[in-house]
Amino acid sequence: MHRLSHVVVDWGTSSFRLWTLDAEGGVLAERRSAQGLKTSAAEGFEAVLESHLAALGVPEGVPVMMCGMVGSRAGWKEAAYLDAPVRLDRLAELATEVPAARRPVRILPGIAQRDVEHPDVMRGEETQLLALASDGYDGLACLPGTHSKWVRMEAGAVVGFATFMTGELFQLIRTASVVAPAVEGAAVVDPGSPAFAGGVADALEAPAAIGNRLFELRAGWLLADAPAADTLARLSGLLIGLEITGAYARMGALDGTVLVASGPIAELYRHAFAIAGLAGIGLCDAETCVRDGLHEAARLAFAAVETRR
Repeated sequence: MHRLSHVVVDWGTSSFRLWTLDAEGGVLAERRSAQGLKTSAAEGFEAVLESHLAALGVPEGVPVMMCGMVGSRAGWKEAAYLDAPVRLDRLAELATEVPAARRPVRILPGIAQRDVEHPDVMRGEETQLLALASDGYDGLACLPGTHSKWVRMEAGAVVGFATFMTGELFQLIRTASVVAPAVEGAAVVDPGSPAFAGGVADALEAPAAIGNRLFELRAGWLLADAPAADTLARLSGLLIGLEITGAYARMGALDGTVLVASGPIAELYRHAFAIAGLAGIGLCDAETCVRDGLHEAARLAFAAVETRR
């Protein structure tokens, strides 16, 4: 029978994911909710955590390792950034201890890039990168999302990274811009649609014209009654294509990049990479990576706690 070793939590702005793990990182149970920062701040972070642990019958004393926006200024306790370049195994060593009554609780720090020309920060993605580093990965990693990260990894360290606001721009344009009426009613983007592929290709060919291409989405709806699904797919393709051109300008050759993503967004980026002609692209499931990274951090940080239990 597998014995409970520790608990890991990915706690973001709008979501809460918790797993109980054995010593090898095997999942024993899990909990998910929409109790992000705002909700949890009102209810009390420790109260939210303990309610989920109680539901799973986790006894007092079992340690918890957390990552994500729970360690931001608006979170439970701020976990200060580590400065890049930084070895990822230092995340566990410098995890912030949280005052908790019933068990050891720590939050992993984010990473800051204090470059005058290219300042940047990440919080949460570093945990996924820890999983890659523990498997010996060197090279580029792409972590798409609201704020997509492109990260250069060498010898278990983050040596540099760049953030692109692709997901946030997509949401803003589709809901709060002149393009919004043109995509009304469109729910999802089909990565195999010609409209998506055309958007990616156009952005790759002429990234400087992206502002014009975006307005054309509205014009196409007004003048030609372009279908909402096609317009949304083209919007997504334009923005992801623009991200790829930006990543190339900042990071150099992108062949061999590992894509850390799950679900529909993984398919969108895989198709976009193929359109861009990128070779040797790997894929790692984002949720598995964050859980494995948290496990690795807990293993390093809580060895003494486990010995005492």
